[in-house]
Amino acid sequence: MSTDTDTTVIARTVVRVVVPVILLTAVALLLQGHNLPGGGFIAGVLTVTAFALVYIVFGREFLQRELLHVDDDGFLGGSIGEYGRTFTFGLALAASSGLAAIVVGELFAGGRYEFITQGVWFVYHVPVYHEIEIPTALFFDLGVYFVVVGALLTILAVVGRE
Repeated sequence: MSTDTDTTVIARTVVRVVVPVILLTAVALLLQGHNLPGGGFIAGVLTVTAFALVYIVFGREFLQRELLHVDDDGFLGGSIGEYGRTFTFGLALAASSGLAAIVVGELFAGGRYEFITQGVWFVYHVPVYHEIEIPTALFFDLGVYFVVVGALLTILAVVGRE
């Protein structure tokens, strides 16, 4: 495994500069996914790409200890267990965002909404933006994001141990 001393100063510097740009791009793609190309899947892939760069340059121990704040004490309790919880949370969020349309339809619209029907909430009087649109598709995209991050970090952890 690589450590901080096994890599060059150039590699460490490039990762320190590139990772925040990758994460910012991931957030932008996640937030625009309900209106434009992007969404939870590609944002999750970009996020894990940033973690993979840190893993390659700084090592697994640095990634888990400093960035993810998890210990490596076995399949269910350590890092893989943490990623499994991320995966489970994302799956529950994506499914519940789809079910929310059915519940709202039954309560307020006489049962006219189907699974994953999109609704939009508007938040007014927000400083700088004045108005923000919050679509229900954002919660589905967040769920997909957590599923992808959890699954790919699990793969990264398993392959990294080999």
